[in-house]
Amino acid sequence: MNERYREMAGRLIVALDYPDADQAAALLRELEGIPCYMKVGMQLYYAAGPDFVRDLKTRGYKVFLDLKMHDIPNTVKGGAESITRLGVDMFNVHAAGGTDMMKAALEGADKALASDGSLQKPLVIAVTQLTSTGQDMLNDEIGIPGTVRDAVIRYAELTQAAGLDGVVASAQEAGDIARACGAGFITVTPGIRPAGSDQGDQKRVLTPGEAIRGGSSYIVVGRPITAAEKPRTAAEQIIKEMLEA
Repeated sequence: MNERYREMAGRLIVALDYPDADQAAALLRELEGIPCYMKVGMQLYYAAGPDFVRDLKTRGYKVFLDLKMHDIPNTVKGGAESITRLGVDMFNVHAAGGTDMMKAALEGADKALASDGSLQKPLVIAVTQLTSTGQDMLNDEIGIPGTVRDAVIRYAELTQAAGLDGVVASAQEAGDIARACGAGFITVTPGIRPAGSDQGDQKRVLTPGEAIRGGSSYIVVGRPITAAEKPRTAAEQIIKEMLEA
């Protein structure tokens, strides 16, 4: 396994969107040895709990805990402290919660780090607009005027000002975010679909190669791997597309 492959595989985040730990464990066996991130979202975390996250860390995986916290600052601070104690490598909040809430997430993480020197500082990122959000939904339902891109950039700038490490956004906006916030600001991009695959409920999608060329720091891939007949082959093909970008 060469260093270039390892680096690019480390930018692939596999979404473990399963209802229980047993089904997720079956995929982990399929992907064993591929040094990718694993994303634990609401469904799996609420079913399997923190012990599943600890197990992933024991197996040597980097973990993105995707719970999208959005609450009053003090509640988010406590949640961030607990999450950091799990040893996760990345977690997120909603940028819509505002500057004080995002700063509180950092305070919670710092409190956990101060009490346990064995912990590593996680990346703390904020969700801008979900990749299922289209223009009509943004304007007519959420009530935010302007384009999706405008809303994403505004939230990215707010996130950077709050001191967070980056944002979750569509790969279509990754280049705009880099220009607005600088190359060191992380962009994690869901809604990635290999050429020819089903878009599902995603609206703003790109292929793995397009996402990497466009400036995505990390790409999140779920169903194209988890629902594939041969998940390992699917993951390897995605990494190949990333390497060729």
